[in-house]
Amino acid sequence: MPPPGDDRTRPAREGVPDTEGMTDMDISVRGLSKRFGRVHAVRDVTFDVPAGQVTGFLGPNGAGKTTTLRMMLGLVAPTAGEALIGGRPYADLPRPRHTVGAVLEATGFHPGRRGRDHLRIVAQASGAPPRRVDEVLDRVDLGRDGRRRVGGYSLGMRQRLGLAAALLCDPEVLILDEPGNGLDPAGLAWLRDLLRDLAGAGRTVVVSSHVLAEVAQTVDRVVILHEGRLRFAGTLAELTDRDASLEAAFLRLTAAGVA
Repeated sequence: MPPPGDDRTRPAREGVPDTEGMTDMDISVRGLSKRFGRVHAVRDVTFDVPAGQVTGFLGPNGAGKTTTLRMMLGLVAPTAGEALIGGRPYADLPRPRHTVGAVLEATGFHPGRRGRDHLRIVAQASGAPPRRVDEVLDRVDLGRDGRRRVGGYSLGMRQRLGLAAALLCDPEVLILDEPGNGLDPAGLAWLRDLLRDLAGAGRTVVVSSHVLAEVAQTVDRVVILHEGRLRFAGTLAELTDRDASLEAAFLRLTAAGVA
């Protein structure tokens, strides 16, 4: 982790982020595999995630999605293969928190700590400017709730707080596991617009979700895993060319006995 202040020369972006100074931070996954004992959680998975688009990362429970995301973030060591972000493994990024923001679960918050104070601690640890705390609280629509203790937050509010923490260092890549969990319909519409804005500004956005109807309205590309194997990687238009909907394509590709 970089020391506080390591990235202070990087210009801050306020409001809807722009693309000035940004580089393409594509994600490249090649032959990625993971075994836990006799269990093959992920088997020889290869796909690309381009910058400037929202990529949906889909699969049934137990498909290997979370394990793959954790390998992309350097939290789990692959048995074989590699996951590169901007051409480098996560561990080799010079300023990882300023390159990648991630939300894997809406937990890990001290219930007695106020939301704003949680972000202040994260900002200090990661070298984000203190002003970013209020900026990201407003960005995730928690500006009026930042002084509340996290123990009183709903699941949807904790999801927003986790997303705010991921945005603190203004990263070029976002990896989000079920960010819509706990959000009501209005919250899902807000999240959809946020992800589209971030991708439109040139960021690389990966979002895992089980809400296929929402995914269909949000993503440009889709990656589908089933039983640890890649079933599809390409554009949403390519996926739905054969089927009537994303749901129909997903069910076809993840049906029992699919070769």
